[in-house]
Amino acid sequence: MSLIPSFFGGRRTNVFDPFSLDIWDPFDGFLNNSAVAKVPASAQETSAFANARIDWKETPESHVFKADLPGLKKEEVKVEVEEGKILQISGERSREHEEKNDKWHRVERSSGKFLRRFRLPENAKIDQVKASMENGVLTVTVPKEEEKKPEVKAIEISG
Repeated sequence: MSLIPSFFGGRRTNVFDPFSLDIWDPFDGFLNNSAVAKVPASAQETSAFANARIDWKETPESHVFKADLPGLKKEEVKVEVEEGKILQISGERSREHEEKNDKWHRVERSSGKFLRRFRLPENAKIDQVKASMENGVLTVTVPKEEEKKPEVKAIEISG
């Protein structure tokens, strides 16, 4: 029995059980009946995971990129350097296999493809890029060339 009257389609709630609260969603059913549903599934999947968050820091020795990619294996991630010193990090998180008898209550984890590109500075040694993955964090290290100090030549002053 509900302790709060239901105004939205007979949904039941219980104020003493925070997990039973069913919040009304004004967009419930919107995706099934609109033009958004006509967007190909591949495009919806790509946009869901497109915003892979990546940090880029510069140290005196290198440029370091860190990406949080929880649940991905290193085989599912690609790190490439294209011509023009473009670092490209891409991958794909597959959608979980659905059984016919499964009833999903909530889907919050994103799936799909992601692609991020960064233009590396001129001092990047692209032939020495290293990448590692540990505990769902991808670390890409791009060493920097040593900064060449301009030669200073003393000029004798005559006169």
